Amino acid sequence: MKKMLFRFLARLNRLLLPKLWNKDLTRLSGTQRAIAAWRYYVTRNAL
Repeated sequence: MKKMLFRFLARLNRLLLPKLWNKDLTRLSGTQRAIAAWRYYVTRNAL
C-alpha cells in the first residue's frame, strides 16, 4: 500500500513539478531545494 502511494506521488511529481536535474544543487533557491528534496524523498520511497 505504501509503495503504491509513493509510486503515484512520483508520477504526479513528473507531471507537475519542474525538473532540476540540469542545475547546480548548491545554487538553487530555498523553494527549489525543497522541491528537489521532496522529489528525492518520493523517488527513494517509490523504489
